[in-house]
Amino acid sequence: MAIYRFRVTFEDYDEIIREIDIQSTHTFLDLHQAIQQSTGYNPEVSSSFYISNEQWMKGEEIAYLPNARKKEKGIALMESAKLNKFIDDPHQKFYYTYNFERPFDFHVQLIKILQEEKGKTYPLITKSVGTAPKPFGAAVIPTEESTTKKEDKEDYDFLNETEYGIDDTEDLDLDLMDDEETQEDAEEKDDFSGEFSDNENFEDDY
Repeated sequence: MAIYRFRVTFEDYDEIIREIDIQSTHTFLDLHQAIQQSTGYNPEVSSSFYISNEQWMKGEEIAYLPNARKKEKGIALMESAKLNKFIDDPHQKFYYTYNFERPFDFHVQLIKILQEEKGKTYPLITKSVGTAPKPFGAAVIPTEESTTKKEDKEDYDFLNETEYGIDDTEDLDLDLMDDEETQEDAEEKDDFSGEFSDNENFEDDY
């Protein structure tokens, strides 16, 4: 069976790349779920693929969880639309919008047609570059890549803090400041005590 390899990039973050191998008889829903598995986003939101030309102009729409208006128009549904029925070009492009309420737009391009390999389970994420941006107001499922990067960052911060933390000179400056503040407080207290003492003498004279 033929295997399609798709390259997926964010429209606004083209340095973030995913490559996914998927059977030609899989559906657009399978591809949708594979893409969101690679980003960590929740796939159960309204989204659509659009058959696209070289300039990424939107053509026929293939939808998941469409609204009532789209259903009335008889729009193609991801769960019943097989990939090989919508591919006429060995470099076929699809414009893909994830989550219409808070959308991310993707460019999805067929880059290779391969033979199925025994022992592999498809869809298969074959390349993952960059961490997907966090969607506003939506939960992100941690991926292995993002977890590893977070741990590396925490290790770096710890080493950075240890090496470049507050030195002895800064500690000395802080101690001097504390001494000056203590002395000023003591002088203010003496002045106030003297005024209070004068008031007591005044009452005695009266």
